[in-house]
Amino acid sequence: MVKLSTKALTLEEFLELPETKPASEFVDGQIIQKPMPQGKHSAIQGEFVAFVNAGLKSQRIARAFPELRCTFGGRSTVPDVAVLAWNRIPRDGNGEIANAFAIAPDWTIEILSPDQSQTRVTKNILYCLRHGTQMGWLIDPDEQTVFVHRPKQETEVFDQPEDAYPCPLLPAIYLSPFRIYLTGF
Repeated sequence: MVKLSTKALTLEEFLELPETKPASEFVDGQIIQKPMPQGKHSAIQGEFVAFVNAGLKSQRIARAFPELRCTFGGRSTVPDVAVLAWNRIPRDGNGEIANAFAIAPDWTIEILSPDQSQTRVTKNILYCLRHGTQMGWLIDPDEQTVFVHRPKQETEVFDQPEDAYPCPLLPAIYLSPFRIYLTGF
């Protein structure tokens, strides 16, 4: 992540700025640009969003959004994947999905990029958990490891591709991002 600003801004001022590519986040009064996703990151993200939406969206349980800006608690972050329970998805006056999401996701998923700070990403996940997120995953593609964070619980570490990891919105269902990525399953 690249720090873009040394002048402290308000959240409102940040939200008025044009979007950047890759996305910038607003954390503690500073603008930090996320790194450009690379191959493994993009493949895991794309397959994972499609898989989650195939199972949850069709049943109106939840929906996964790639690179969705979530603004809450004085921050504006862009998780690699944000999953929201169906009844929590913000809607506009026409009943369509709103453009602005002023809530924390129910499940936040971050996929570590090669030059990305694991500490900074973990801090974003923990911030989400303090603001209502049920679960956060930090996926490290190079290590094929997933760190599963839950509010006020010990972090779980999964490092076997065949492992099945807990999902907050379907507690009886377990899945592996690496199995999805490697086999399309």
